[in-house]
Amino acid sequence: MLSSAEILIVGAGFYGATLAERIATKLGKRVLVIDRRQHIGGNAYTEQDPVTGVEVHRYGPHLFHTSNEEVWNYLQNFTGFTSYRHRAFSTYRDKVYPLPINLATICQFFGKRLSPDEARSLIAEQASELGDRSPSNLEEKAISLVGRPLYEAFIKGYTAKQWQTDPRELPTQIIARLPVRYTFDEGYFNDRFQGQPLDGYTAIFEKMLAHDFIETRLGVDFFDIKASLPEGLPVVYTGPIDRYFDYCEGELGWRTIDIEMEVMDTPDYQGTAIMNYADETVPYTRVTEFRHFNPERSYKSGRTLIGREYSRFARRADEPYYPIDTRKDQEIYRRYLARAADEANLHLGGRLGTYRYLDMHQAIGAALKAFETVFEPYFEGKPGSLSRPA
Repeated sequence: MLSSAEILIVGAGFYGATLAERIATKLGKRVLVIDRRQHIGGNAYTEQDPVTGVEVHRYGPHLFHTSNEEVWNYLQNFTGFTSYRHRAFSTYRDKVYPLPINLATICQFFGKRLSPDEARSLIAEQASELGDRSPSNLEEKAISLVGRPLYEAFIKGYTAKQWQTDPRELPTQIIARLPVRYTFDEGYFNDRFQGQPLDGYTAIFEKMLAHDFIETRLGVDFFDIKASLPEGLPVVYTGPIDRYFDYCEGELGWRTIDIEMEVMDTPDYQGTAIMNYADETVPYTRVTEFRHFNPERSYKSGRTLIGREYSRFARRADEPYYPIDTRKDQEIYRRYLARAADEANLHLGGRLGTYRYLDMHQAIGAALKAFETVFEPYFEGKPGSLSRPA
């Protein structure tokens, strides 16, 4: 189909799949989607474990949540959702605390009953060390939110393990994603729409890419075919931006994870989907027990599957998961953006292509916006290039 394709999309994750579906369905254009892996879905890929029958999130846990009604309604075309609401916990010095940090966490940590006003007063006092100065890094932002004692217990060690970077070198926006509550509400997300897809994440991508005008080729590396692409063919690239330009401006910092899977001879190993481990002495960041994402399902094996998650820097041969985004990284990324602006038929998207931490709903929302503001005008012949940011 390469000769007949009207656009090439590199990467079959949420950004690429959403654009492919919209371009094929709404514009009637022929789309070729390629992915170097042997499956669709990117890091949201799920599959059934043959031993336990549990649906495994192969690249780490995925929790769908959004307050974007457009994104929620769009996904209804491809899946229904369960009523799953995520609750998280953290083990610190062999004691379990609820996350995100809320009134229950604060009372338990300090060993006394506190009213919301008392807890606010206590945390405000502990967070006052910054004075009137605005936080300039993750550590300072976290201290401004919860004070130093809670930061050092639940955030400092976990963050150092997770990002393999001193928290003082990380940007404030990473920790700004973590809510802090002065109530006993232990739900992890505040979003209006939450749940797990009824038939799993992979089934969403199968339906999104099922259009007759979409061809999907797996096990194809873009850089093996790049030189043979027809001149002027529009390309949506969702891989690492530094790899696209052969690292000519330097290597960006990426984090990846390794997941150590183990079948346990018990129907319930830890009583919850995700248990974080805040102590730096514990080498893994968290343990996921996948069956708890779908409590509505019936499992008959009497066994369960867990995944211990280890974080590290990504090397070139690894699958990058998250941008580290230090100040140095931001400078390198801006140089790559300048290069991308000179390529009229190139569009960068997704977490890796835009070097941004995007949740699933944000990747879908960005793709829907790009379709309306970039691709519809482009294919209608209106002035403009694909290099405009989504």
